[in-house]
Amino acid sequence: MQLYELTVQETVQGVRSKKFSASEVFEASMAQAVACESRLSALITLTVEKGREQACAIDAKIARGEDPGPLAGVPVVLKDNICTRGVRTTAASTVLGHWSPPYDATVWGLLQDAGALLLGKGNMDEFAMGNTCGRSSFGYTANPWDLTRVPGGSSGGSAAATAAGYAPFALGTDTGGSIRQPASFCGIHGMKPTYGAVSRYGVIAYGSSLDQVGPFARTIEDLALVMQVLARHDFRDSTSVAGKGLDFSLAPAALKGKRVALVKDFEGFSLAGPIQEAKKRVLAVLKEEGAEIVEVELPTVARYAVACYYAIALSEASTNLGRYDGVRLGYTTGSSTDVREMFEEVRSQGFGFEVKSRIIAGTCLTDSSRSEEYYIAATKVRALIAREFEQAFKKADFILQPVTPELPAKIGDAHEDAIKGYESDLYTLPVNLAGLPGLTFYVGHSENGLPVGLQLLGPRWSDAELLSAGLVLEGYLGKPRIATGGVSE
Repeated sequence: MQLYELTVQETVQGVRSKKFSASEVFEASMAQAVACESRLSALITLTVEKGREQACAIDAKIARGEDPGPLAGVPVVLKDNICTRGVRTTAASTVLGHWSPPYDATVWGLLQDAGALLLGKGNMDEFAMGNTCGRSSFGYTANPWDLTRVPGGSSGGSAAATAAGYAPFALGTDTGGSIRQPASFCGIHGMKPTYGAVSRYGVIAYGSSLDQVGPFARTIEDLALVMQVLARHDFRDSTSVAGKGLDFSLAPAALKGKRVALVKDFEGFSLAGPIQEAKKRVLAVLKEEGAEIVEVELPTVARYAVACYYAIALSEASTNLGRYDGVRLGYTTGSSTDVREMFEEVRSQGFGFEVKSRIIAGTCLTDSSRSEEYYIAATKVRALIAREFEQAFKKADFILQPVTPELPAKIGDAHEDAIKGYESDLYTLPVNLAGLPGLTFYVGHSENGLPVGLQLLGPRWSDAELLSAGLVLEGYLGKPRIATGGVSE
């Protein structure tokens, strides 16, 4: 086995026991990334020197007999909307130019303290607005299992890098499915934590009441190891919840007697054949484990969640992106004759089409003449959706459902129907509206070689229980493997 193929847990054990060094692991991972990047384009920035310095520091700690941290010597890819001090952070947008933040996001600070090594910054849909990783100012990312298909978005670079063996784990952000959907498309696991469990400080915002940082990995145990590091209260983030003390020290939890629900309102919706087969397979495993399969109803979710989500997300995006004006940071232009013209030029040239479209829509939705009818109404529907989930979880411990209705699209076909693209998020975005945790887990591959995943949802603060259930399922379904789609040279 090559060093880049190791899991988080295997890497930490090997580095700590001096079986190999952190520097050796980093060089192996970097070599894999360099070999694959010309075809995959999963990264915006490679951090060769920074990663080497961090690896040397870990090796020096071990030589001195010091504790190198719970993630000692583990390479990581960070989505490029996570601020990294002194390292270019773009959110995949021209408007940020070559901006290097003067501070670290809390999540990156926690990973550094735990001994992780920065391999690079992952490509993404610009400002996390998209579900294909094709709306980036730095070009599209390909799916490592089939280079003609999308890896999902918006955290597609982080997911593709994990699946291709650049690093055993990566961080993404999930505003409406942007961790769970690319995890499914790339054949790995992905965790969207409970809103408030992981700090958002230093994460470039899309929809502040919806965004949440979470990990990708190739084993459930690795997800748990990373979540144990990340799930900390942060006084700098007003949405971070104190006093929860989540414990991710996993043991396979018996599913016998657990109630796993299917959503009655979704059962009539069309699903691609491989996704239907995956669902049947997982239900058979659950029954074999002694779980009780029940049914819950989410009529408000099924009917109104998509419209509700976009009314809120676009309104928040319009506010959050108002700060990019060419004065304070990032892209600017020298051709304008006055301030108004400068603002217009910077925002016209610096933002991509999709981002501009969402800013304009959000501005309209929050206009004083329309906000009561759209944005305020959406916040009321959101409260109903959260309540509906609360009632559902009185009847069930978990909810099992698809991540998307289709397998990953061909790269050229992905943007043909924008409305269809928005509607494909129906299975993921309600989780963000209600602030729930969600786990995408790998099920297998279709006959044409594309990976298939499903998602398991739980009530707020059931993150550890979801991972314990995922560990049982992984025992039956198998662990994800590094992609073999012809991505390396």
